[in-house]
Amino acid sequence: MKPITVLLAEDHQIVREGFRALLEHEPGIKVVGEAETGRQAVQMTRKLRPTVVVMDIAMPLLNGLEATRQIRKDFPDTRVLILSAHNDDAYIEQVAALGASGFLLKQSSSHALATAIREVEKGNTFFSPAITKRVQNRSGKLVDREGKYQKKNNRLSSREVEVLQLIAEGKPNKQVAAELGVSFKTVDKHRQHLMSKLDIHDVAGLTRYAIAEGIIESNVRLTIT
Repeated sequence: MKPITVLLAEDHQIVREGFRALLEHEPGIKVVGEAETGRQAVQMTRKLRPTVVVMDIAMPLLNGLEATRQIRKDFPDTRVLILSAHNDDAYIEQVAALGASGFLLKQSSSHALATAIREVEKGNTFFSPAITKRVQNRSGKLVDREGKYQKKNNRLSSREVEVLQLIAEGKPNKQVAAELGVSFKTVDKHRQHLMSKLDIHDVAGLTRYAIAEGIIESNVRLTIT
């Protein structure tokens, strides 16, 4: 029987090593790769085609929710199991709407992680007991059918979410351009379009919006540039 292949997407090396060590003792499960950023998770999914991606929400360069959206769109046969230390409603709503197969709190046991991987591989869903009831009837509130973030009548494309995250993380336009492989002018155009679309006209406001929408976590320092 073929093993369940797993890609670990987590930006903290010590946590990844812990997950790998736990899963190495689980029969029928094989860790085939590790990703440190959301963008790397998407790239490695394209290369490795794992059965399951275990995805942390708080990922640099591309947050875990947007990485999940891209993976589910391009690789619908790959299951995504979200991991987070937080069970905020904004995260739960988006996880359900994006088509992730489960949401596991990081404080769960190692047995729960292995069980969740096996369940989502079968096509089932798996949510930590603490949030199961809160998941019901939440799909579609913050994300439309195309997987785009929305708040009221505002919708952000995948690239706009990437730009917003990098700006909210305090990166200047030049660094954002380098991360995305585009020109400085292109980033500036995206930045101005974001501000116009969201009717937010400063970086601190964009950062607060990104926190409210679960695009970045609330422990990110507000940075004025």
